[in-house]
Amino acid sequence: MPDSPTHLLRAVLLLLGALVLFVLLDATSKYLGRSYPVPMLVWTRYVVHFLLMVVFLAPSMRLRLVSTQRPARQVVRSLCLLGTTFCAMAALSRMPLAETTAIVFAAPLIVTLLARPVLGERIGALRWAAVTVGFAGVLLIARPGSGLVADGIAFALGGAVSYAIYQILTRQLSPTENPVTMLFYTALIGSAGMSLALPWVWGGPVPGLVDGLLFLSMGVYGGLGHFLLIRAFRDAPASVLSPILYVQLVWATLFGWLVFDHVPDGAALGGILTIALAGAIIALDSRRPRPAVEPG
Repeated sequence: MPDSPTHLLRAVLLLLGALVLFVLLDATSKYLGRSYPVPMLVWTRYVVHFLLMVVFLAPSMRLRLVSTQRPARQVVRSLCLLGTTFCAMAALSRMPLAETTAIVFAAPLIVTLLARPVLGERIGALRWAAVTVGFAGVLLIARPGSGLVADGIAFALGGAVSYAIYQILTRQLSPTENPVTMLFYTALIGSAGMSLALPWVWGGPVPGLVDGLLFLSMGVYGGLGHFLLIRAFRDAPASVLSPILYVQLVWATLFGWLVFDHVPDGAALGGILTIALAGAIIALDSRRPRPAVEPG
């Protein structure tokens, strides 16, 4: 049974593992971003992810790996994730890990704002209040005097908007599309798009052995993380798992301290906790059934 205690526990463990991998990806890109151009990092992250799927899944799935009823929407969704990755890595090269992750995690707040006109969902007072509180948390992090640079904040907000659109398209595609196919399209489109731009963005020093391994690890973290995420949401409903996603903010704060010796100040930490609380409220409130409305 999908909702049995064993399945739920396995789903939670898979999700927690995916969140650790995502933070490892962010921390690695932040470290490499000190010496290498961001587009070069994004290209490597997607190409390694793409090659892993071709090697391990293409022989068994063959054409099922690319079979889709809505190819145009798959491409747009994949481009949105590519935009999220680029903006997040650009922000990470300029700002601390925890603060960047928290701002990008404002995406569910944006999804809530778009839920009525795009998805036809009725939004209750509790979720509107959570959105207001959540954006107050963003302001706490990005307040004047925080020490964060303006372009870093702009990239992080761009990542949040792009990630919100990606989430909406994922919800629209999930009922009819194979999750593994959706994952493959993100790897394919990301690799193709960045490969076309590569001659104009390649630069920086030639990576040594350690940096080369770190480059390769980003594709492993991203691909395996998304695979575990898919498996987790297959074993348990999204309404149960969605609040747990905010554990990633805890991992990001911890890794920021351990790897980069950075601890958010009191106001920023309050903003991070506020965004996490708002997101968790939205996720929990979405579990309650409510009538849909026509997009207006």
